[in-house]
Amino acid sequence: MSSRPDFKARHARQREEISAADLDRLLDAGRRWDLAATLRSGGSLIFPHTTLTVCGHQIAAAVHAGLDSGADRVVALGVLHALTPELQEARRRVEQGGEPSREPARGIQGPGLGGLDHWRGEFSTDHFRFLWDAEVRRRGVAPPELIIAFPFLAAGRPETLFGIEQLQEAARDAVVIATTDAFHYGLGYGDSPEAALAPEEGGLELARRRIVEGYEILRTGDLTAYEQHCAATRSDGRDVGQVLRLLRGPLEPRLLDIVADDMTEAYRKPAPTWVAASLLELHPPSHQVPF
Repeated sequence: MSSRPDFKARHARQREEISAADLDRLLDAGRRWDLAATLRSGGSLIFPHTTLTVCGHQIAAAVHAGLDSGADRVVALGVLHALTPELQEARRRVEQGGEPSREPARGIQGPGLGGLDHWRGEFSTDHFRFLWDAEVRRRGVAPPELIIAFPFLAAGRPETLFGIEQLQEAARDAVVIATTDAFHYGLGYGDSPEAALAPEEGGLELARRRIVEGYEILRTGDLTAYEQHCAATRSDGRDVGQVLRLLRGPLEPRLLDIVADDMTEAYRKPAPTWVAASLLELHPPSHQVPF
């Protein structure tokens, strides 16, 4: 994979450039799904964090679900990408068999949670918070408490993360949602020209299958297999998924929406280079999903 673009700045520009009309359109499009009951039943949602105009409707669906859930608190799990040399080296050491507990960066961090502050340079929840604040203004309501938490280096043992007890306590009387971009694909991500598929030529169907497969593995609780699957699909949700599994137990996935986001310009690589933006509903096993 080539060096990562500055997505923090890139996403900030997207929010600055969106018109009021287009913002309303994204928020209204999120009404396509009514997912508040899923959260009330102990389930969860997975929403993406790629280009705002591509996946904003999916993020808006999570915003509406949180606001409509009736909960006094919403916990949103964000991806802490390894954006600094410190985090990159910590991830590399653990991937090569190092002991996770020896890594100072390992744990839960976020606004008001204490500990380290790598989260300040993170972008994965920025679009969500932007749409959350916009919808709160549109409704003219007092929103539930919003806790944004970034786990790092779960490594198959999320229950041992620094700060996990505080997060578990916060989640006990809350609804929980999470962001993940679960499928990065193509030449810009290291796939060969011979193997890489364009979204419309089978790539998106491959992404659909692989994303659901990953959450089925997570449901079983095989966290080692889940980490391996995340590595294979270049999912950035390895830590988020494991903490979500700890907080909410086994949840059955249902893929609601998936779109391809072209990343050729961002990575300065030829097509196909894209990420799948997906919205998933995760519900407790006893929940009956209407079709």
